[in-house]
Formats: sequence, C-alpha cells, structure tokens
Amino acid sequence: MSTSKNKLSVIKKIIAIILGFGPGIFAIGYTIGTGSVTSMIVAGSTYGMQLLWVLLLSCLFSGVLMFAYGNYALISGETALYGFKKHIKGGKILAILIIIGISFGQWNSLMGILGISANIIYEILAMYFEGLVGFQYETVLTIAILIIGVFYALMLVGKYTFFEKILVIFVTFMGLSFIISLFFVYPLPKDVIAGLIPSVPSVPGGKMMVAAFVGTTMAAATFLSRPLFIRGKGWTIDNLKQQKQDSITAAILVFIISASVMAVACGALFHQGQPVTKVLDMANTLEPVAGNLAVTIFFFGTLSAGLSSIFPCLLIAPLLLADYQSGELDTSSRQFRIVTFIACLVALIVPIFGANPIEMQILSQVFNVFVLPIVVLGIILMVNNKKIMKGYKTSIFVNVGLFSALLFSCIISYNGILALFDFL
Repeated sequence: MSTSKNKLSVIKKIIAIILGFGPGIFAIGYTIGTGSVTSMIVAGSTYGMQLLWVLLLSCLFSGVLMFAYGNYALISGETALYGFKKHIKGGKILAILIIIGISFGQWNSLMGILGISANIIYEILAMYFEGLVGFQYETVLTIAILIIGVFYALMLVGKYTFFEKILVIFVTFMGLSFIISLFFVYPLPKDVIAGLIPSVPSVPGGKMMVAAFVGTTMAAATFLSRPLFIRGKGWTIDNLKQQKQDSITAAILVFIISASVMAVACGALFHQGQPVTKVLDMANTLEPVAGNLAVTIFFFGTLSAGLSSIFPCLLIAPLLLADYQSGELDTSSRQFRIVTFIACLVALIVPIFGANPIEMQILSQVFNVFVLPIVVLGIILMVNNKKIMKGYKTSIFVNVGLFSALLFSCIISYNGILALFDFL
C-alpha cells in the first residue's frame, strides 16, 4: 500500500513540475518545432554529430538572452519593442524592421510546419487505410485545412493560461518521444565528442545548415515575445529568481531534446549514408533498424513538435504589433483576429502548392538569423541603461554572454548570406 502511495506522490510531483512551467514553455514551443526537428534530422543524417557545437552555443546564448529580456521586463515594467521605440535612437524604424523580419521568418516556418504535420498524419492514416494512397495531395490539403481551422478557433477563445496548458501537453509528449527514441538508436560516443569541436561541413549546403541551426535554436521571436508572456503569466519584480530558473531550464531542455533528435538521426542513418530529404525518409530508414514502435514514437514526437509550434507562430505577428503599440496583447481585438487569419492563409501555401516542406523549413530557419544581431544589440543597450533598469546593474557574466552572443549572431548572419547566395 505504501509503495503505491509513494508511486502516486512521485507522479504528482512530476506533474506539478511540468504544470509549474513558466513562459519558458513558449520558448520551447517557438524553438523546437518541425523546423528544428527537420534541421536536426537532416544534420544528423547528413553530417552525423558534427554540428553539436553549434547547437550547444546556440542554446547557451539563448539562455542568456531569455534571462536578459526577462529581467528587463520585470524591472522596467516594459515590453521589448515598446522599449526599443521609446529609449533607443532610431528605435521606431528598428522595431518596424524587426516586426517585418521576424513575422516573415515565422510565417515561412509556419508553412513548412503545417505541411510536415499534415504529411505525417496522412502517412499514419495511409498505413491503416490503403485507399488513401492514390489521393495524397487531396488528403494532405484537407488535413492541413482542418488543423489550421481548429487552431484558429482556439486562438479566438484562448488566453495566456490556456495557450500555456496546451503547449505544456505538446512539449511534454515531444520531449519524452525523442528521448525514448534514443533507447532504440544512438550515436557512437566518439561521434558525440567530435561534434563538440567547432567545424563546418565543407560540402554543398553545409553553411546553410549551420545558419538554419542557429535560426531555429536562437530564434529572435523567442526573446522578443518573452516580456509579453512574462506579463501574461502575471510575474512581477518579486519573481526575478523564478525568471532566472525558468530561462535556464528552458535552454537546457531545448538542448537535450534537439540533441536527442540529432543523435537518433545520426545513429540510424548517418553511417548507412542515408541523408533525409523528405518527410518520410526518417520513418522508412528507422523501421528496419528499430522497428515499428520506434517509428511510431519518433513520429508522434515530430507531430507534437509541429503542433506545439503552430500556436507560437500564429501568435508572433499580433504579439509584436501589440508590443510595438502599447505592450499589451488583446486576444479579443479585431486586429488580433485579422492578423491571425492572414497567418492561417499563409500557412496553407505549402499544402496548396504541394511544395517540399523540408526545403521550406530549412530556408525559413536561415531567414531568422538576419534579425538576430539587431535583437541582441537592442537588449544590450537596454539592460545597461541605469535609468531604464532603475538602478539594477547587469552582471559582468551576463554582459560577456550578451556580447559573445552578438559576435556569434553576426558571424552566423554573414554565413547565412553566403549560404543564400550559394542556394540561389
């Protein structure tokens, strides 16, 4: 009897930890979508663990930036773009450029996310209903319309706490699915160690993949939206310690989940010389190695990753607009309904035209890196302004992290420009 009670108390503690997640859950939702999963799978299957160092640095800098933006929000009482517009010379133009750049990148990502999620559901259905095989385009498009329709309906009735609870469910399933997959296939220890030594694959598409990695794990949208989500959570200056822990936890989880996906792809596909180019390549090659169960678990995780990213991607444009205008997000406003509806229409472009969602996802992640240096520079200026921070001094450690993140983002943006020229 006592054993069963102990088991129940452990389960209750785990559920309490999961439900106790703060705005960091949105950081995971933004960061690990099918864009991130796609990038990790393609990288792991094509280059092994060679880009693990990029992932590690991206997650480290992401943690620092989440912490900095969170502290700025709690201490100043302002949101990011509103603060840029108010306190930085030329900040108004800067904020508008950021809104355009991030919305473009996230909406591009949304197209790929919906395309991949609809394809995964189609493939699962096709396994049980063979009659659907000849109607892939029609089925995928119908599924995509249903998914985006349901999410739009949820957006119209939801508040912060509602979005947070749904994301907690998807992110938990996603994380567990990918970590469990590691028990079926895993890379060699020497591959993992070698992946921590900085190097760029000297092959076509290598630079593109590095830029995509940073674009998906160090996403500007994650940091800019954090002050609004912190406000939605109801946190105040008394929650500074909680905010710090939330940032660290989110960054660590992003690294563990993303590295697990890359490791599974490396263990299953890299040494067989089977790079992934289509959504189902992963399933077809995992099956003989690990069996149907592993395929089901992995694809359930990928689907959860996609669905967990639709909410944040639909939210980003109205979030940034609200941030710029007043720092308050009104989910019942006409502006919110119109902007999210436009985002839903944009999301259907890939399913309607039948484009390859894998290519769209990687390309959209590359676009994300171009806004990153501006977003990092903006917060450096803000958190080091004594007037804005009301006497709170930003530590040397955080400043070293922020300036290192700025240098890293500039190098990656330059790398992204070269990658795009090679692609075009």
